[in-house]
Amino acid sequence: MFRRGRRASTAAIFFAAVIVASSFTVSTSATVRKGQRIYYLDVGASVSVGVQPTVQKPKGQRTNEGYANRLVALAAAKGVQLRLTQIGCPGESTLTLINGRNPCYKSVDTQLSDAVAYLKSHHLRDVLITIDMGFNDIVKCLAGEHVNTPCVASQMNQLRRQLPTILSRLTRAEGPNVTLVGIDHYNPYLADALKGHQGAAFAASSTVVLTQLNNVLTKDYSSFNIPVAKVALAFATYDRSPLMTAKHGVIPTNVAKVCALTWMCASKPYGPNIHPNDSGYQVIANAIMRVLPVSI
Repeated sequence: MFRRGRRASTAAIFFAAVIVASSFTVSTSATVRKGQRIYYLDVGASVSVGVQPTVQKPKGQRTNEGYANRLVALAAAKGVQLRLTQIGCPGESTLTLINGRNPCYKSVDTQLSDAVAYLKSHHLRDVLITIDMGFNDIVKCLAGEHVNTPCVASQMNQLRRQLPTILSRLTRAEGPNVTLVGIDHYNPYLADALKGHQGAAFAASSTVVLTQLNNVLTKDYSSFNIPVAKVALAFATYDRSPLMTAKHGVIPTNVAKVCALTWMCASKPYGPNIHPNDSGYQVIANAIMRVLPVSI
């Protein structure tokens, strides 16, 4: 990660070479070695561990096809090993990440305490951390195809309190060679636009909420000089230009993208499900790669 007045980390310099070079012959201020190992900690909720629906578990189960796995593959194609550790928990919010009390962390540890412990145990290693949080703070406010405005206001205030606490604890624990990347969110509820007038109204109002969420995330990450992978833009969230599709005819591009990149438009038992499909996880991985440092 790049900090004001701070030397660029070895991990950041490495990723500069990954993005701008097709081989590891680029001259940089640090030696970048083919076969170099970067330790990769993936923090977040269900999307961070690649959850997708199956016949047996239509609500979704963890897979090895998530964005973190695909980021590992992107780096491997450049000759560098990302040694992945995933500690994400489906349903995790910023509050439970700090306090625990969820299905994944029932003892005294939490996802945050595990992340801090990881950073301390890898203090002098080259480390990449991706942070995928925030959606579960507000998802309950969008239940039943209805935006609960007081709930949204309350949960946004919770996010504004909790996320800086999380980022502060992570940055205090990090060593000299750490790169952090935040991730913003696509809007799965755009698919409701296919359900008639009421669905279209909910899709529009949910986009307002997701925009507010992503603005809060970007502001908080920016205050810690942490870049944000723009997943909402990668999913064409704000592109309402008409697009011809084989299944639905002419629909807005953002709706078509959500149908193509998630399980929201899939037939039962797979859908509707808010999680990305294989293509969606690849798009998220590409968005992360695009914001990894490209200069020092």
